Amino acid sequence: MSEEPTPLPDLPVTFRPGRTRAILLTAGVAIFVVISGVAMLLDQLGPGERLSFIITGALIFWVLALLARVKVVADESGVTVVNIAGKRRLDWAEILQVNLRPGDPWVFLDLSDGTSLPALGIQPGVAKRRAIQDARTLRALTEARAAARPKQDQG
Repeated sequence: MSEEPTPLPDLPVTFRPGRTRAILLTAGVAIFVVISGVAMLLDQLGPGERLSFIITGALIFWVLALLARVKVVADESGVTVVNIAGKRRLDWAEILQVNLRPGDPWVFLDLSDGTSLPALGIQPGVAKRRAIQDARTLRALTEARAAARPKQDQG
């Protein structure tokens, strides 16, 4: 009882690793610019070789942009989890528990089908305090929706 309840935000709310995202996108742009610049400055490269440099820079940027797109969006009807290679929409009733244990690389959602879904949009890597607060907020939202369900069923 010593822990104060986490205040619920207005929905929709988006959770994403902001600093990590900024670092990845900045690095992606810098790598693309440097590799493309090198391709243009090296006189001994032919057009095909220059193009291969630029394509390599673009591929590196694309991979970093995929890593930066992760997020968790909570709205009135449920949660959308966007991870590196996919996106999954969940109803509130499907989420049984929100977990972020010490040492976890990101939040895990325990689901009603018996599986666990990683939610990379909340990760303690660069901003640990923020990730812990985001996990608590998502947990509070999930618990509030679970508490509201029985009241709706009775009414």
